Parts: sequence; C-alpha cells; structure tokens
Amino acid sequence: MSRMGLLVPVVGPSGAGKDTLMAEARHRLGADERFVFVRRVITRPASAGGEDHEPASEEAFEAMAAGGGFAFHWQAHGLRYGIPRSIEADLAAGKLVLANLSRSVLAEAAERYNTRVLVITAPLELLANRLAARGRETAEDISQRLAREVELPPGIPMMTVMNDGTPSEGADRLVVRLREAVFFASCSQPQQSARV
Repeated sequence: MSRMGLLVPVVGPSGAGKDTLMAEARHRLGADERFVFVRRVITRPASAGGEDHEPASEEAFEAMAAGGGFAFHWQAHGLRYGIPRSIEADLAAGKLVLANLSRSVLAEAAERYNTRVLVITAPLELLANRLAARGRETAEDISQRLAREVELPPGIPMMTVMNDGTPSEGADRLVVRLREAVFFASCSQPQQSARV
C-alpha cells in the first residue's frame, strides 16, 4: 500500500447494519495485517451492549481529549465518542483503517488523511422495519430519525455497500469493497465512487 495508508470512515443511516457488517468483516479479515478495525472510545459501559467499544468515564474521556489522545472526538445522543490517535501510526505504516465516524468530522478527516468514505445503507422501508424490530423507539421517533439524513461533504471519495439481504450477503459485499480499496490504494490510483 501507499506510505500513508487509507482511512475509511464508515457511515450510514440507523438500521443499515453498520455494526453487524463491520463485526463480520473483522472476523473474516482479522488475520490480514493490511486492515485495522478501530475500537471507538465511548462514555458508555461495556455492559450496555451494541458495538465492541472501549468504555470510558466522562473524566477519563476528557483527560484523553485534553492530552491529545484522540484523532477525532465528538458528542451525540448524550454520549462522547473518540477515535484513538494510534490510527496515525497505522496509516503511516500504509494500512487501511476502518473507523465508525460521525458525519460531523468527515471534512476534517479528508483534510488530514487520505480518506475514502464507506456508506452502508439499505432501502428506506427496510431501515424502518429494522428500527421498529429493535423496539427502542416509537414509529414517530423512527420517522424523524430517518428524515434526519445529512448529505456527505462534497468532494470526498466514497464507496457504497447496499445491505438489503442477509448479514452474510452484506458482509460479502463489504469485504469485496475493502479488498478493492486496498488494491487501489496500493496502486496509488485515483479513487472513484463504487457501488454494489
């Protein structure tokens, strides 16, 4: 791969299955040293479930932020999220680094690193059904959440995975896209949008 590697921020609407597909891709690609799957630091207990993350108290998170321990950090839904600065060593080593990022930091990411955004999505009706199956929100809450979609900052290369089948099928598509991204980065070719 190129000397600076490639940062792949993973974004997508609620219900798209980002955590599920990333977990499966990590399982499949875990032995391949070209890929790094970032564990986010979150002010949420490990016992709360959801994604595999590094739990931190508000005080510990603030200390990490003040000490420059994060490449990015942001706040959403009453929680604080951080991406460890250790990704910079992985990028310098030429690796492909996947990180679940907030759209609010994508422009900053593209300014600082070689970046190609990965959008995991699904048809609107399927997103609504998946969110309803979780049982966490009312129908009105789900409608409002899906209506809050924000466009990506312009000019950032991207690739899309449509997760409208089984988790295994979605993971197949994701792994194909990641291997393509490694190939393009290693050849130092211009990165163009792709969709499966």
